[in-house]
Amino acid sequence: MLIINAKIFTMESQNVENGFIEIKNGKIASLGEMTALKLKDEKTIDLHEKSVYPGFVDAHTHLGMFENGLTFEGDDGNEENDPITPHLRAIDAANPMDECFKDAYKSGVTTVLTGPGSANAIGGEIIAVKTYGKRIDDMVIKSPVAMKFALGENPKAVYSDKEQMPMTRMATAALIREQLYKAKKYYLSKMRAKKNKSIDDVPEFDLKCEALIPLFEKKASAHFHVHRADDIFTAIRICKEFDLDYVIVHATEAHLIKEELKKENARVLLGPNFSDKSKPELVNLSIKSPKILSPDILFGIITDHPETPIQYLRLCAALAVKGGLSREEALRAITINAAKVCKIDERVGSIKVGKDADLAVFSTDPLDILSEPEMVFIDGNLIYAK
Repeated sequence: MLIINAKIFTMESQNVENGFIEIKNGKIASLGEMTALKLKDEKTIDLHEKSVYPGFVDAHTHLGMFENGLTFEGDDGNEENDPITPHLRAIDAANPMDECFKDAYKSGVTTVLTGPGSANAIGGEIIAVKTYGKRIDDMVIKSPVAMKFALGENPKAVYSDKEQMPMTRMATAALIREQLYKAKKYYLSKMRAKKNKSIDDVPEFDLKCEALIPLFEKKASAHFHVHRADDIFTAIRICKEFDLDYVIVHATEAHLIKEELKKENARVLLGPNFSDKSKPELVNLSIKSPKILSPDILFGIITDHPETPIQYLRLCAALAVKGGLSREEALRAITINAAKVCKIDERVGSIKVGKDADLAVFSTDPLDILSEPEMVFIDGNLIYAK
C-alpha cells in the first residue's frame, strides 16, 4: 500500500510537508517527500494534503474490563476478596467485543494499555494491545507489559469495609513488600536451582510469585496507581528497595514534587485531567500539571477509561494545552512519549520505518474539539473511514 500527498507528523525529529508512506506487511517500509517518490503500487491512497499522525496511545485504561452499559455482568476489573492478586491476567478479562474498542479506534486511538483496577494493593498483569480485532490474543503488543500496584485511598476503602488488612497506607505498603520479598526469594531459588542443576533447590510452585518474576527480570514494569505526593514517594521507595523499573500512574500531585521526580528520573502517566475532584486525594488536580513537568519529566497523558471515556483522549491532551503545554508536546504525550513511558516505542507511537503502520488521518487539528479522524489504519489495514 502507498499513501501519497500527505502532511506527515512523524513525532520523530522531522515532519514531512508533502510526502508518502509505503506500507508492507503491516509495517512502515519507507517514507519521504513526494519529490523523492519512485515507487508505484496498485493500492494507492491520495490524501490530497491531509495530515497523518501516528495512531494515538492511551497508556492507562481498563478497556474491555469494565464494559460499557453493564454492571456486574461486565465488571471484571477488580477482584475484591484478596488484596494481593498478581496472578490475575488482563488478557483473561479484556473483552474486545466491548463497543468501547470501536469508540477507541474511531477516535484514532490504536494502542492501549489495559489492566485491573486499583482495589487491590497488587492487582495483576497489564497488557498492551491494539484496539481492533475479535480475539484479544491476536491484538497483543506485549503481555505482560506491566504489573498493577495501588497505593492511597482505593485499597483502604475496599478493605476497610471488609474490616481486613489493608485499612491504612502502612498496611498497603507492608502487604506489597511482603509479597515482593516472597517472590524475590522464590525467583532467586529458581535461579540457583537452574545454575546448580539441582532439583532439590527448586521451590514449590507458586503462581503469585511466578507472576512477579518479569519484574525482577526487567521484562515488565511496576505501574503504581498513586495520587498524593507521599504515596508517590512510597511507590518510589518500594521500587528502589526491590530494584524495579517503575511508572507513576495518575500522579495527581506530581507537579508539586517536580524536582524530586526529576532526580529519580521517574516516568509518569498523567490523568485523567477531564474529571472532577471526586475524592480527597484529587484535591490538587490541575490541567497545568503537564506544563509544569515538561520538559524535565517523561510523561504520557491518559484517560483511565472508563473514568474518562477513551474517545476523549485527544480532549485530555487539548486540556493540557489550555493549561500551558505546547500543542506539539501534547500530541507527543498521546503518541511517542506515552509509548516510551511504557517501553513499547519500538512498535508504536511514531511514524518511522520498521514500526507498525498505525495511522490516523485528519483534515483538521486533532486537538480541536470538533475534529474526527477521516481514516484510521492499524497494522497497515484501513479499519475505519469516515
